[in-house]
Amino acid sequence: MKRNYIRHIQAYGDYFIEFKKTLDKEVLKKIYFVFELIMSVQDVPITFLKHLEDGLYEIRVSQGGNAYRIFCCFDEGNLVILFNAFQKKTQKTPSEPLEKAKKIMEQYFQEKEESNGKD
Repeated sequence: MKRNYIRHIQAYGDYFIEFKKTLDKEVLKKIYFVFELIMSVQDVPITFLKHLEDGLYEIRVSQGGNAYRIFCCFDEGNLVILFNAFQKKTQKTPSEPLEKAKKIMEQYFQEKEESNGKD
């Protein structure tokens, strides 16, 4: 039976895919659980999805005492675009992955705008 989701999740580039390759099965199971929640629930709890700034969000996953963050944004209201990710080792989000996510998001929307102009 096919489920009707509120949102869809799509990775942009290879950033998330490469990160995913470094994770064990239990962490991946938890990440996919959170993805399922994001796709299914209208109001996603801040525990799992937090707005950071300027349209940039972080998907928040905790597993086995470790915290993982996946940067993303919304596009067209119901499409979640995944960017880079990292394992969080401190309370504060490090500036390097955050700055990288901002650049990737800018690149995503620039490419989208350029491809829409070609139609």
